[in-house]
Amino acid sequence: MNNTTAHDLPAQRPVAITIKKAVLSCGLTVLLLGGCATTQGITPSSTPQTADAPIQFAITGKIGIITLTQDGRQSGSAFYAWSQQGERFAMDLTGALGIGATEIRYDGTTATLSSERTGTITADSPEALLYNATGWQAPISQLPYWIVGRISPSDSDSTQDATGRLVRAVNGAWVAEFSYNQTNLPTRLQITHADGHRVTLTIAHQ
Repeated sequence: MNNTTAHDLPAQRPVAITIKKAVLSCGLTVLLLGGCATTQGITPSSTPQTADAPIQFAITGKIGIITLTQDGRQSGSAFYAWSQQGERFAMDLTGALGIGATEIRYDGTTATLSSERTGTITADSPEALLYNATGWQAPISQLPYWIVGRISPSDSDSTQDATGRLVRAVNGAWVAEFSYNQTNLPTRLQITHADGHRVTLTIAHQ
């Protein structure tokens, strides 16, 4: 897992990307069944994972992003299915932030995005990949920890409620707030950047 602090991507050095023609091969249902994802054999859990346990989950939901650009405030949303095992993850999105049906894969070293509009794009990190493809920003490397109610190793501050559930985490310029619905796993994340970017994630644990 990339444990570096989440930060503002435009300040990074440009990431070399390779674009080639690609056709999407698997849909949301196939992904969750393990038909084409690299993250097979995931056992769902209704309780937070221990701090030293490998992260694994299968979730669905909706993601909404608001970002501020030179052209003003822009927003977009997508439905997603995400499976994760350790550092590797596979995510399928529909209605995806203006670029259509999209697949995102990360093997711990290289992130790949494929869509009908962009073809196939690769980058060194999931954050750089998303930004290069869409111009959107999100702390993807921290999200797997937050999705299972755990503090990311690079978080600088955190707050728990009376039952010990994580309700707030700070990572660089990002602040994540957690909501729960009669469960020990988060059902909603709202993540806000100091510059005004915001990511809202609804989560249904499978």
